[in-house]
Amino acid sequence: MDQETFYRLALIHYPNYGNVNIKKLIQICGNATVLFEDHKKVAGKLQPVRANIQLPTMNASIEKFVLNEIKHARQHDIKICFFDDEDYPFRLLNCNDSPYYFYYKGAKNFNGKKNIAIVGTRNASNYGKDVVKKIVEDLASHNVCVISGLARGIDTCAHEEALNNNLCTVAVMGCGLKTIYPRENSNLADKILENGGTIISEYPFDTLPDRMNFPKRNRIIAGMSDAVIVAESQEKGGSIITAEIAHSYNRDVFAIPGSIFQKSQRGCHELIRNNLAALVYSGENIAEMMGWNSQQKSNIQAQLFIELNAEEEAVLNVIRKQQGATIDNIYNTLPQLNASKIAAILLSMELRNIVECKPGKIYTTIY
Repeated sequence: MDQETFYRLALIHYPNYGNVNIKKLIQICGNATVLFEDHKKVAGKLQPVRANIQLPTMNASIEKFVLNEIKHARQHDIKICFFDDEDYPFRLLNCNDSPYYFYYKGAKNFNGKKNIAIVGTRNASNYGKDVVKKIVEDLASHNVCVISGLARGIDTCAHEEALNNNLCTVAVMGCGLKTIYPRENSNLADKILENGGTIISEYPFDTLPDRMNFPKRNRIIAGMSDAVIVAESQEKGGSIITAEIAHSYNRDVFAIPGSIFQKSQRGCHELIRNNLAALVYSGENIAEMMGWNSQQKSNIQAQLFIELNAEEEAVLNVIRKQQGATIDNIYNTLPQLNASKIAAILLSMELRNIVECKPGKIYTTIY
């Protein structure tokens, strides 16, 4: 790996740095290398926005750690995706707490047209498993990508049903890629990779599964998805956390109802009762609510392109390049346009059927 990758990996292990600060520092300074090697130049760029920040220096401990990470990546065919890479999940990039980088094995299945997360209890009942089976089978014709956490129960069922229906599936883990957790899902992980799927982790290679890691990884599951389906859950647990995070990201959340006498159904009922999730009982319900059954206009009259002014063309190019963008994404790329101007441009193009607003306030092209 090159020098820039080395320094980027080092940054995350530097004291008092975090995902948000690192992303801002790289955006301001241009790269991680200059942060370590040219403090004078960096200090000038940071004035006055971050004048008091302590600039990083390399030490033996961090260097050893990064070299080990690079060695493991080479030995195990692990790739690294940084927040400013072209292939970084554009849905996740829209989330303020998105990871600065993550490791992955397999295909780059980050930016599918239809991403659905399916989550639920680790102690799945036969009812919960049947629910997942039906939902995935119903959605198979829509060619969705199924995202889950490779945990026991509903997660395992979601990945398996995706494979059974020849769908893409992505597993986001709460430990390093050295360890498949739970161990009994090792064969499932292999099948995911063999069938063109992806396994993701933001944790260093040797990180063991720790209960504190899983709530944090849930934001990646929610952030990469257009919608989250809670198939079966008690009132508290990781799937409820994922649903709440998805709601905060302006993602659609769906919950499957069940027996009022079963504790394993109460989480879904509470989500519905508190208006955090829509009640659904089939994949077609979900497809309808997501607008996937509607026939979109496939052809835009040529005069629309002729009528685009320079600012509209610039905004449209950002949306095309990022395969979907929020107002903040566009503003970061086109700082000469303020947010209200961008919003006005998007509204104009939306009314003319050039772009549309997807869940999460992500604008995409219609054609």
